[in-house]
Amino acid sequence: MSMTSGGVHNIIQRFRESGTISVRKGQGRKTILDARDLRALRRHCITYRNATVMEITTWAQEYFQKTLSVNTIHRAIRRCRLKLYRSKKKPYLNMIQKRRRFLWAKAHLKWTVAKWKTVLWSDESKFEVLFGKLGCHVIRTKEDKDNPSCYQRSVQKPASLMVWGCMSACGMGSLHIWKGTINAERWHL
Repeated sequence: MSMTSGGVHNIIQRFRESGTISVRKGQGRKTILDARDLRALRRHCITYRNATVMEITTWAQEYFQKTLSVNTIHRAIRRCRLKLYRSKKKPYLNMIQKRRRFLWAKAHLKWTVAKWKTVLWSDESKFEVLFGKLGCHVIRTKEDKDNPSCYQRSVQKPASLMVWGCMSACGMGSLHIWKGTINAERWHL
């Protein structure tokens, strides 16, 4: 007789609790996916974070050999403590860009506080103005938000609205708004 270690563990646990190995009649409707199925589903969702719920449902029906609806899989994903989030967009950096950033940081490593106070820090943020552009979703836990496998790599630049601002040791500068993006020609206007 072949039996899994999980099955043996459950029988021992049941005997310790009730003094018998007979299975008590449960109340309510049984779930379609048991704990082992949920672990397999969780592994699959973490491996294929960018898969849609429909794709996961198709995989689950083939893998578990059960008839499963999209809603059932969506509930099971939530029971696995996973959730669908919009993926963060992170610009793609090639090796040349990474090397340049490293060399810049190395060159400015020994600057004094007085030298850093002379720097004007500026930044811009882009907001997409196209209605319905929600972006891709990723399946992850709340704690995985900064996991690189949960990012959406962005290379193209859609139509957008851009804001630019600056600050220094003396205080904050004005906030400027542009339609589109800032390039070298518009920067000098």
